[in-house]
Amino acid sequence: MIDPLPPVDHSTINYSPFAKNFYVEHEDISKLDDTKVAELREKLGIRVSGPSPLRPVCAFAHLRFDEPLLEAIRKAGFTKPTPIQAQAVPLAMAGRDVIGIGKTGSGKTAAFLWPAIIHIMDQPPLKLGDGPICVICAPTRELAQQIYSEAKKLARVYNLSVVCAYGGGSLWEQQKACEAGCEILICTPGRLIDLVKKKSTNLRRVTYLVFDEADKMFNLGFGKSFIL
Repeated sequence: MIDPLPPVDHSTINYSPFAKNFYVEHEDISKLDDTKVAELREKLGIRVSGPSPLRPVCAFAHLRFDEPLLEAIRKAGFTKPTPIQAQAVPLAMAGRDVIGIGKTGSGKTAAFLWPAIIHIMDQPPLKLGDGPICVICAPTRELAQQIYSEAKKLARVYNLSVVCAYGGGSLWEQQKACEAGCEILICTPGRLIDLVKKKSTNLRRVTYLVFDEADKMFNLGFGKSFIL
């Protein structure tokens, strides 16, 4: 088992402020009364809890994405938001903390990647020595590679850099890729700890964080590593 990173006293670090709420509810959604919203959630099989949950959307136009992102979404084969996308994307774009549960093939990956792109594009550009803006942790190399494949398609549209790091791959190559700088780092927990300990990257610029299949990572014993 890899030892977790040492605790960080965040009170001693001067973090720059950052924007995280980019969601403006579409007028078509604002017009829906509570009954219509409940009917829509029931139709889509959505269950949501938490304080003041945002309303789900019915179409990509309701998310106000720019045309390059919409074109990438169309190329990925999506014609309308899946249920988890309809509910989770507005929440993520609004800067809320989200726990999303859905079956394989439900569109979960896109549900956190699309808001990640919106978030990253609003942040100041990376400078030499900066770490990533978005970190996505996955429990296995295979899942990390799958997420990387999807993220690359979106990042290419905006000239963003994506690095995928996992155990079993070349640590030296992954170190060099991180040291060159990337907006998005997709990694397994153990390899992320390795890279931070070796000072090949840092987490000071991370303002968008995803744990995919977090339950599996806790089962693997990485729970202490998630206490940031």
